[in-house]
Amino acid sequence: MNKYIKAILNVVKPTLVVVALIMVSFESCVPSKTLREAHPDLPESFSHQSMDTLNTAKVQWREFFSDPYLITLIDNALVNNQELNIILQQIEVAQNEVKARKGEYLPFVNLKAGAEVEKVGEYTRNGAVEKNLNIREDEEFPEPLTNYSAGIFASWELDIWKKLRNSKKAAVLEYLASVEGKNFMVTNLIAEIADSYYELIALDNQLAIIEQNLEIQENALNMVRLQKQAARATELAVRRFEAEVFKNRSHKFEVQQEIVETENKLNFLIGRSPQPIERNSEGFIESTIGSLHTGVPSQLLQNRPDIRQAEYELAAAKLDIKVAKANFYPSIEINAGLGLQAFKPKFLTSTPESLLYSAIGDIVAPLINRNAIKAEYNTANAKQVMAVYEYEKSILQGYIEVANLISNMENLKKTYDLKADQVKALTESIDLSTRLFRSARIEYIEVLLTQREALESKMELVATKRDQLVARVDMYKALGGGWN
Repeated sequence: MNKYIKAILNVVKPTLVVVALIMVSFESCVPSKTLREAHPDLPESFSHQSMDTLNTAKVQWREFFSDPYLITLIDNALVNNQELNIILQQIEVAQNEVKARKGEYLPFVNLKAGAEVEKVGEYTRNGAVEKNLNIREDEEFPEPLTNYSAGIFASWELDIWKKLRNSKKAAVLEYLASVEGKNFMVTNLIAEIADSYYELIALDNQLAIIEQNLEIQENALNMVRLQKQAARATELAVRRFEAEVFKNRSHKFEVQQEIVETENKLNFLIGRSPQPIERNSEGFIESTIGSLHTGVPSQLLQNRPDIRQAEYELAAAKLDIKVAKANFYPSIEINAGLGLQAFKPKFLTSTPESLLYSAIGDIVAPLINRNAIKAEYNTANAKQVMAVYEYEKSILQGYIEVANLISNMENLKKTYDLKADQVKALTESIDLSTRLFRSARIEYIEVLLTQREALESKMELVATKRDQLVARVDMYKALGGGWN
C-alpha cells in the first residue's frame, strides 16, 4: 500500500513546484488598494459631566426597573416577540454559514461503490478488440462487460492564498455581528415596552384628572343654573358651562381610545392577542426619577451593541477584500482515489490485480477577461469603505443621543418643578374663582378660564412626568444598557 501512496505524492510534489513559480509571476499582476481605516473621534467626557467611569449601562434591566408589572411584560416579550424570534433564526443561519465555510477548506472524502454493464458493437474498435481478447488462456472476454467498483475518493482545494480561511473568518465576524444585532434589538424592545407602559399609566392619570375636572365643572354648571333661576346669571353663562362639560366628556372618550391603542401596542410587542394590561397607575405623579451615571464616551464602544455590530461588520469587510483579491491567484485542487475494480465481484478481493488508484493535481488561473474578478474586488473595497462610514456614523450617533438626553433630562426636571408650582396655584384658584363668582365679584368667563387652565396644567404635568420617565429609559438604552 505504501508504494501507491508514494506514487500519489510523486504526482503532487511537481504540482507544488509549479504553483510556486506561478505565484511569483501572478503577484505583479494583482491590483491593490489602500484600506480606509476608521477614526472614531470621541471627546474625553460628555458636556458638563465628570470623568467618572461609573456607568448605568452595566446595570441589568431587572435591577433598572422596579415595577413588577413592567418586568413581567418584558419577560414575556423576550420570549414571544416575533421580530426578536426572527432575529434569533437569523443568528442560527449565520452560525450554519460558519460551519459551511469551515468545511470548504477541509478535504472532502467520499465513499463510492458502483456497478455497470456495457455492450459495444462488434464492428467497432473496442468491439473488435474484445472479440479477439482472452482474459486468460481458454477464458474469453465477457460479453456484455460488467464492471464492479468500490473505493474512497478525496478532493481538496489547497488554501495557500487563505481565501477559504479568510472567508470562514468573515463568516464568524458576520455571526458575531448578528448576535450584536440581536442584543440591539433586545435593548430597543425593552425600551419600547417601558416607554409604552409609562405612556399607558400617564393616560390613566390623565383620564382620572378629566373625571375629577368633570365633577368640578358639573358642580359649577349646577351653580350657574341656580344663579340663573335667581336672575344672577344669564343663559349665555349656562350654555358656556354646558359646552365646557361637553368638551371634556368628548376628551374623556379620546383618552379612553388612546388607552386601548396603547394596550394593544404592548400586546403586539409581547406577541399576544389584545387583552387588558395589568398595571399600577397610582402614585404616578409622586414617583421619583432615579439618578443615572453616564460614564465616559469611550465606554459607548463597548456597551452599545449597534456600535459593536458595525465594528464586526467592518472587520468582516476587510477580510472580504482579501478573499476577493485571492481570486486573482491560481486555484489548486488535488483529487485522489483508492479502491478496487473488477468485471466480476469475486475478483474484487484479488489484489494487486483489482487495485485502482488515481491522483490528479489541477491548477486553474485567470488569464484573460478578468473583468468579473476585478469588479468583485472593487465591490469589496467599496463595501469596506461603506462599513467604515457606518461604524463612524454609529459612534457619532451614539454620542449625540447621550448628549441630547443629558440636556433633555436636565430641562425636563426644571420644567416639571415649574409646572408643579403652576398646578398648585391654579388648583387653589379654582375654589377662589368659584367663591368670587358666587359673590358676583367676577364674571363667569373667569371661572371657566380658571378651570380650563387648571385642567390643562394638570394634563401637562402628567405628560412631563411621563417624558421624564421615558427620557430615563431612553438614556439607559443610549448608554448601551438593557441587553445584558
